[in-house]
Amino acid sequence: MIQQFKQFLGFGSNVDYQELIENGAKVVDVRSREEYASGHAEGSLNIPVNEVPQKIQQIKNLKSPVILCCASGMRASSVMGILKDAGMEVYNAGSWMNV
Repeated sequence: MIQQFKQFLGFGSNVDYQELIENGAKVVDVRSREEYASGHAEGSLNIPVNEVPQKIQQIKNLKSPVILCCASGMRASSVMGILKDAGMEVYNAGSWMNV
């Protein structure tokens, strides 16, 4: 049941995020600027969740799969649907510490 809920939110239990990054995926952290400043995944791009709708083209211009992260994965999950609807390949890593 928990695994099904995680899959519903976009968490892929069989996804190797490091391998995706090594193959060009970009990490987008959707936490607030303050949260991001307190610690973040090396090389990640900070686009707070409330700015995503205005920055879809910027994210699409990354021209690579996108790995979303936040504190727990909930905000990343909400952004995941927006980016998938825009035709992007998107993964939800959950916490930024997972990448």
